[in-house]
Amino acid sequence: MTRAILFDCDSTLSTIEGIDVLAERAGVVDQVVPLTNAAMDGSLPLEAAYAARLDLIRPQRAVIDWLGRHYVDTMVEGAPQAVHALRALGWQVHVVSGGIRQAVLVLARHLGVPDAQVHAVDLAFDAAGDYAGFDSASPLARNGGKADICREVMAHGASVVMVGDGMTDLEAATAGATVVGFGGVVRREVVASRAQHYIDRADLREVVRLLATPDECARVAALLA
Repeated sequence: MTRAILFDCDSTLSTIEGIDVLAERAGVVDQVVPLTNAAMDGSLPLEAAYAARLDLIRPQRAVIDWLGRHYVDTMVEGAPQAVHALRALGWQVHVVSGGIRQAVLVLARHLGVPDAQVHAVDLAFDAAGDYAGFDSASPLARNGGKADICREVMAHGASVVMVGDGMTDLEAATAGATVVGFGGVVRREVVASRAQHYIDRADLREVVRLLATPDECARVAALLA
């Protein structure tokens, strides 16, 4: 059976929350951050926060390009090594995020993840590069979306591990995924208590050490050093 691992982006592969960084640039951080926190800890449905945040920020295409580069600059320690080690061990690596796909793609490509294995929410822009909406049909703009992506991956015969920091990552368990909570950037007690596994250390190589057998760890020892 194929083994697939799905990494969240914000506060997992990167140390930032992209939407909050965009809000800070736009001068609306005080309105946006509470919406993000409420969505991540499960007290507010994601769909209730999604459109509201983007309507406040209205990011331009050039700013999204900048955000993609910022994701690369703020990668969590061990992210490239973890992705390369897992791929070397035969894992299919995906990035799944409620963030903006155009920005997430920049980080995923840097890590060597194929575009077809990047799942996020596309934004639309007009001819001047101004914000013109988002893909409201994307499952990742609502609660339960990551579970839906897990089911899609499983439909191709893969077992799935979901790695992330928030409540939306926990939802992957409803699809039969094994959830590895990641608290290396932000520790959320609800995730720590409910995930099948939990990593506190801010180093994504710990994911490989958790999932790989001793023989497999020996095969990728140079990347885990």
